[in-house]
Amino acid sequence: MFMSGCATNKKPLPDDPAYAPTIAANMPVPHRTEGALYQDAYGLSLFGDRKAHFVGDVITVTLSERTVSRKSSGVNTNKNSGVDFNAGPLLGVNPTIKGNELTTTLEQSRTFNGGADADQSNSLQGNITVTVAEILPNGNLVVRGEKWITLNRGDEFIRISGIVRPDDIEPNNTVVSTRLANAKISYSGTGDLANSSSMGWLSRFFNSDLWPL
Repeated sequence: MFMSGCATNKKPLPDDPAYAPTIAANMPVPHRTEGALYQDAYGLSLFGDRKAHFVGDVITVTLSERTVSRKSSGVNTNKNSGVDFNAGPLLGVNPTIKGNELTTTLEQSRTFNGGADADQSNSLQGNITVTVAEILPNGNLVVRGEKWITLNRGDEFIRISGIVRPDDIEPNNTVVSTRLANAKISYSGTGDLANSSSMGWLSRFFNSDLWPL
């Protein structure tokens, strides 16, 4: 029981293989041809589609997440009961034992009041550029990536993965995070600021499921 209270959450580390960038296969170096001004292998397309299409291409995800949740519940129960036992007169006289009448009264009262109220709101704004890790048979793109920012009091990171439909990609090669299917977005940090907002091992023990109260 005490060891469960001492357990700490595993701190995230950079360069997680699950969010590592996918590098496309090396392409052979094109050979220059003699006797022409235009080189097909070195041409620059001015009107081509520059959106991500292949494994290893980069795409910018615009984070626009906002969640609001509210929950309220209340319980109120009340129960009262009473029992009177009276022996009644015997031959016109109430029976007694050592001067005490055989009369008993039982009363019981039970009341329970409970209530709970929760209100949570989260917002995440920003941009993160990720790579295409896989192309599904239906043409959708599996993207993933992470961004680490080193500050003077620790590190902050954003990790994201999901499935993007090519039709949802904007002409400037960006996609809104709300268009990601099976999206997994993580935002957290490490260092002094992150440690100051976390509970100590004794507080975690009293808030764990092992504590009977």
